This record gives sequence, structure tokens and C-alpha cells, in this order.
Amino acid sequence: MNKPGVTTRNEPRPNRADDGFDTERLAITGRRRLELGTSAWVGIGILLLWLFVAFFGPALSPYDQGEMISYDSFSPMGETGLLGGDFIGRDVFSRLLFGARMTMGLAFIATVLAFLGGIILGFTAAAAGEWVDQILSRINDAIMAFPSIMLALIVIASLGTSMPVLILTVCLIEATPVFRLARALGMDISVMDYVDVARARGESVWWIIRREIFPNTLAPLAAEFGLRYTYSILFISALSFLGLGVQPPQADWGAMVRENLMGLTYGSLAPLIPAAAIGSLTISINLIVDAFLALSNRDVSEEMI
Repeated sequence: MNKPGVTTRNEPRPNRADDGFDTERLAITGRRRLELGTSAWVGIGILLLWLFVAFFGPALSPYDQGEMISYDSFSPMGETGLLGGDFIGRDVFSRLLFGARMTMGLAFIATVLAFLGGIILGFTAAAAGEWVDQILSRINDAIMAFPSIMLALIVIASLGTSMPVLILTVCLIEATPVFRLARALGMDISVMDYVDVARARGESVWWIIRREIFPNTLAPLAAEFGLRYTYSILFISALSFLGLGVQPPQADWGAMVRENLMGLTYGSLAPLIPAAAIGSLTISINLIVDAFLALSNRDVSEEMI
């Protein structure tokens, strides 16, 4: 009789490659991926709510974003609108709905462009190496040497406050940390054996980036996308608060805080409502990113075991 756990010569050894296709193991892995925790589901719910507002809010808005519904400044809630009026009598609720699309839309476009540029240049620096890496890294370091607000002030003061300039400014600032992360991940993967085999076969740099490096960096890059999207929202709101972002009469959450800041002296909630919207959106994204990173780290630990 064989001892438990001991494999004899006549018994087939377990195939480790087949373990990954075990039905029971896949079911357990699927259930664990759904165990996000209460905080993550709260974040998902808040994010879905703001996404619904961004897509359908302007259509459901009772008034236009620039329409004046009262001659009184900072009219109380419920008297002239659900959330009251702003400093010139516009409906705060309607402007909040319009501002969701503007703030979230601009931040999303800027983040996507920043990721495309940062990932492509970062992976190129890691895969090409030598002088290409040195040139791209030094340019990236030079851009990061400027404080973000100062760089934005220089660009916007030179090119104006149009939407394309605002998007490209945020894209330039957010692409620099993405480049550093993509380069670091690419450097770690480019020394792997399968990458050396691809180079020995004569594969091009773009083939190695597309087939070997990028698929193995999806988890950290997805988490970084959530963080960069949060920073883009905060940065666009900060520029609008300084008067350099979205210009009136278009609604933006940061601009709404700046316009109605005087209402705090009158006990109005007009500046606090868009500030709470910015805070709830960024916190919800951070909760989702934290849960995603926890799941990714747990999966990696289980694979190592």
C-alpha cells in the first residue's frame, strides 16, 4: 500500500498544465473575484450613478445650464429649484447635471490620451533600450520637473483656454507618470526568457510590445488608469476653480465651486454641492481601484503557492 501523497512509478504524475483548466478551481476563482467587499460595491454604485447622470442628466434637467430662474442670488433649496439657485439665479441642480458630463467627459478623454501616449512611449523605451530610452526618459524627467499647476498656467496662458488646449494640457501632465510606470513594467518583462526568445527569432520591437509586454501588464495599468482618471478630475476641477478650465456659461463642478464660493457667507449650499460631487466620484473610483489591486495581489499570491 502506498503512503498518502506519495507518487509511485506506476502512477501518473499530475499534470500542472491541466490544473489550470480544472472546473472546480475555475468556479472557486470566479467566486473569489466577485468577493469585492462592501466598500467596493458602494464605490461601484456611486460610480454607476454618476455615469448615468453624465449620460442622461442633461436630457433630464428641468432647465438649461445657463437659464436664470430667479432674480435672487443664492435662493434657498426648494424655493426656485431642487437644490436652490446660484449667485446669479441659475438652477444649481440643472448645472450639476450638465457639469457631470463636462467634468467626467473631459477627464476621461484626457486620461485615455495620456495612457495611449505614456504606454506607447514607455514600452518603446523599455523594449528599444540604449539611446531611445535615454532620450525619452530625459524628456519625461524634464516635464515632471515643472510643478503641475505651473506647467498648466504656462501652456494655457500661451495657447488660450479652449477645450482642446485644456485636454492636451491635462494629457501632457498625466502622461508623465504613466510613462514611468509603463517603462518600469516593460523593463521587468523585457529581461524574461520568452522576450529573449522572441528577440532571437528576429521579432520587431512593436511585435514584442504588442504580444509579450502589454498582455502581462494589464492589471497594474488598469489600476493606474483609475488613479489617473481621479487625478484628471481633480486637476480639471482645480483649473476651473482658478478660472483657467471650463469657461462660462458652460457648467463644470470646479467652476461651480468658484462661482458660488461667496454663498458660504449667506449660508448657501451652492458651493458645497459640486464639491461633494467631486469628492464622492473620486472616492468611489479609489474604492474600486483598491479592491481591484487586492484581488490582483491575492491571485498572484495563490499562483505562487
